[in-house]
Amino acid sequence: MRIHAIIVAAGSGIRAGGGIPKQYRAVAGRPLLRHAVQALAGHPGIHGVTVVINPECRALYDEAVAGIALPAPIAGGATRQASVLAGLEALSMDPPDIVLVHDAARAFVPASLIDGLLAAFADPAVDGACPALPQVDSLRRGADGRFSGSVDRDDLWRVQTPQAFRYPAIRAAHRAAAPGATDEVAIALDAGLNVAITPGDERAFKVTEPADFAKAAAMTAYSSRAASGFDVHRFGPGDHVWLCGIKVPHDAGLIGHSDADAGLHALTDALLGTIAAGDIGDHFPPSDDRWRGAASDQFLAHAASLVRDRGGIIDHVDITLICERPKVGPHRGAMRARIAAILGIGEDRVSVKATTTEKLGFTGRQEGIAAQAMASVRLPEAA
Repeated sequence: MRIHAIIVAAGSGIRAGGGIPKQYRAVAGRPLLRHAVQALAGHPGIHGVTVVINPECRALYDEAVAGIALPAPIAGGATRQASVLAGLEALSMDPPDIVLVHDAARAFVPASLIDGLLAAFADPAVDGACPALPQVDSLRRGADGRFSGSVDRDDLWRVQTPQAFRYPAIRAAHRAAAPGATDEVAIALDAGLNVAITPGDERAFKVTEPADFAKAAAMTAYSSRAASGFDVHRFGPGDHVWLCGIKVPHDAGLIGHSDADAGLHALTDALLGTIAAGDIGDHFPPSDDRWRGAASDQFLAHAASLVRDRGGIIDHVDITLICERPKVGPHRGAMRARIAAILGIGEDRVSVKATTTEKLGFTGRQEGIAAQAMASVRLPEAA
């Protein structure tokens, strides 16, 4: 299933003050738009991000996303609705299966919110999904400085973005929609689409007023953590080994309950260590036959998802493979690319090295392979 995200950043954002559209104002040293792009582009389930902008702000846009690989921005329209439609039409030549529509002003969306959206599409009857929070405050009607009545809050929800839809359905609904819709859920419901409610998150709040920037800045206060991991597997019968997610031809295999990928096992433990979440055996016990022969990429992906669920950012990972053979050098590039893909980070944040023990110890006697790993992450101070 191919998934693409559209970020709407064509508004003027004047209520937030600051002299420039709010999506280009800095929070913790980075423009709000950059935070939003990185939150979506960094999610492993999202395969591409397109931003819709006001063409008059192209210089601000280029500065905000400098260094991030994105397709050319799309020119927005006079309204949010028109801008979203422009973004949807721009995907027509290579349409995704699912499209997420997101407001740049909701820049701090956690990965768990996106996970919930995408999971909703396991139900074939679902046309779309929207994160929302239940209304917990009492509501009253009022005019001229006086209350006039109450509002039942039982069925009321605070709607957030990104909102996700099957691409053909939402494009058709947008094309047929009357002007004036405030979001894609309104357009989808008018078109008779089935939209699921998925869990929202307070971190996905919308920066609207000047005071919201202080709230956003507080959310970007992070502490750095680092942890290490170590793993060993001995050689046995076989014609290949798995190392850092890559199948490497060899005159022996590695013995283990899963695929015995020492590199990914060590890195999984390192990531789990950054959030004090135990070790790989706690999450994937060798006594459980479900993991017999399992590919270790799912272990690493699980550890990364736990970090993201805590609001964490994976800054850098480093693996050292310790063996006399096979030679790691010819496969290093593929290993870095595979780990980067599993973690949803850039290859420039993945290091893979190899060394020997000068023929000392079990690795020197070519009895097996060892791996050690380090991972550094940033976690919100409140985590």
